[in-house]
Amino acid sequence: MRDKIIREVYQVLEERRDYPIDSYTSDIMRDDEKWAEDKILEKIGEEATELVIASKNDENIVYEATDLIFHTMLLLVYKGVELDELFKEFERRRS
Repeated sequence: MRDKIIREVYQVLEERRDYPIDSYTSDIMRDDEKWAEDKILEKIGEEATELVIASKNDENIVYEATDLIFHTMLLLVYKGVELDELFKEFERRRS
């Protein structure tokens, strides 16, 4: 299943949070608590803007959407939200 990749990426993000290495995701989550959150939120805002522009220009929509989803997942991991919580919320909204 293609949705398996979402779980794999989420797991890698959790590992980078819990066992930091020299990587972008570890570095952004390792800063002082509030500063790290601010940097992640700034990236989400940046990626959201880039997705809007991509959509208006009909180019790179999938690429920019992936960046936005990635950084949203990064925020959820940073805040300690389990991926299944997100899936349960989607299921709740669907029913």
